Amino acid sequence: MSTLSSELKDLEELTSNAKQIQDDVLEEILKVNANTEYLRRFLHGSFDKELFQKNVPVVSYEDVKPYLERVANGEPSNVISGEPITNFLLSSGTTGGTQKIFPVNNKFFEKVVFIDALRASIISKHINGVKQGKVMMFISTRPSSSTRSGLPVDPLMTSFVRSSYFKNWSSKRFTSPDEVILCVDNKQSMYCHLLCGLVQREEVVSMAATFASSLVQAITFLETHWKELCDNIRSGHVSEWITDISCKESVSAILGGSNLELADLIEQECIKKSWEGIITRLWPNIKSIQGVVTGQMSQYIPILEFYSNKLPLISPYYASSETIFGVNVNPLCKPQDVSYTFMPNMSYFEFITIDGGNNGEIVDLVNVKIGCSYEVLVTNHFGLYRYRMGDILQVTGFYNSAPQFRFVRRKNVVLSVQMEATTEEDLLKALNHASLVLESAGLMLMGFTCSSDISTLPGHYVLYWEIKANNANSIVKLDDKVMVECCCVVEKSLDILYRSFRSKYGSIGALEVRVVQQGTFDSLMEYCISKGASASQYKTPICINSPEVLAILDDKVHARFFSDRLPPL
Repeated sequence: MSTLSSELKDLEELTSNAKQIQDDVLEEILKVNANTEYLRRFLHGSFDKELFQKNVPVVSYEDVKPYLERVANGEPSNVISGEPITNFLLSSGTTGGTQKIFPVNNKFFEKVVFIDALRASIISKHINGVKQGKVMMFISTRPSSSTRSGLPVDPLMTSFVRSSYFKNWSSKRFTSPDEVILCVDNKQSMYCHLLCGLVQREEVVSMAATFASSLVQAITFLETHWKELCDNIRSGHVSEWITDISCKESVSAILGGSNLELADLIEQECIKKSWEGIITRLWPNIKSIQGVVTGQMSQYIPILEFYSNKLPLISPYYASSETIFGVNVNPLCKPQDVSYTFMPNMSYFEFITIDGGNNGEIVDLVNVKIGCSYEVLVTNHFGLYRYRMGDILQVTGFYNSAPQFRFVRRKNVVLSVQMEATTEEDLLKALNHASLVLESAGLMLMGFTCSSDISTLPGHYVLYWEIKANNANSIVKLDDKVMVECCCVVEKSLDILYRSFRSKYGSIGALEVRVVQQGTFDSLMEYCISKGASASQYKTPICINSPEVLAILDDKVHARFFSDRLPPL
């Protein structure tokens, strides 16, 4: 039986026996961990499921942080885990605002390999020929760090890339050599990824990154550097500023000397007025683009569709530093319709009901109901027990007996200046409506974030937008009428409570859009990376409260617009 058949068979078996596998996973976790210092207080050595659900509390990060820090500082793993902790994963910190550390060992990396093989098989089933070519994968790593006790602490992708599992996993399927992936300078790494991808353009069947934002960043980087990249291809030499020696040597080998014809071909495409479809023009055999496009990443869907000539945009799986959740078994669905099928062998999952008549009720994976929304709890093999993720999910269906979930939003309210509670989902919906107004004026929204400005009376919402013209190298001309209409459309799209405070009571001021210079969000990313964020896992914060970060944005503002009418009730 082929590997492909074997992996798809695993999918059928896992999803058909979800309840039994979930019970087995919990029993396995409790048998190993019941006598840890953390669990012993609640279970007294038992691994009974009913006792677990009755006695073990639902927790947030702040509840378990002291235990995680004790292990990080050198106490034995059995404070929280019955198995040795070998690594700590560093969360991106861009969703909740602060970076968190989570303990893992090699079992986690085995799960990464398993889920990726499953992803590849599912996509191969739907798209012919994807296993025959190469993936232009934008992975970057960051300089290594460690806990006080010497345990490595890195973002998920950096940790995985540095593990023994990576070499087998990569197996020459990427356009970039390992030396580029392991380069800790983000700019050098990005340049070399693009150079290798352009030289091997005929072999590229997919472009991929962890998040959609990284793919957009790669294209905007290409817009800035294509002339230099062409010069490198013409001369057969890598630019002098690429100073990472192993990276430079490995890329030089791929470059393989001068190629005038290829340099001319790339230049002919990049010099054209519009960059619409540039991905398919430069990589003629590309079949898909892969990267998370759900949640706050959905804002990048229109940009990627513009650059890719509406290639299939695949959001392959749902994962975090805490656990891997599941895969997208329908990869060719519209990116706006993505649901993830939970894999019952990854962790033990429970769900807190947050709508309907049973608010607060906790149910097992197989007992969720279609159409209902839940907050997911995770119990994993490495020291998290009934841990609140803060992700709100809606059940869209079942694949065999395994439920499928649409990512709705993060639990926390994003914006508020009165008693209103504007969520990530509210903002993204409003943003999509405003993007249509920009589109009609030949403009694209390249990045956004927001903040609550309570220095004014009444307080008001501020949206920071980076805008670009559809035509390459065109100067962005902002039409006051178009921009004010965008402000009004956003307000009109927000919920009834916001509109009531704004229109009926006058206790929220007019919404403001501050347009920032091009490259501002790259500067923001560089600042966050300098503070410890990972380039591969970076997500632009959807809302910013930090005075230092707001100062960076406000320094780059070149135009301000306000809604000029009250939203309808």
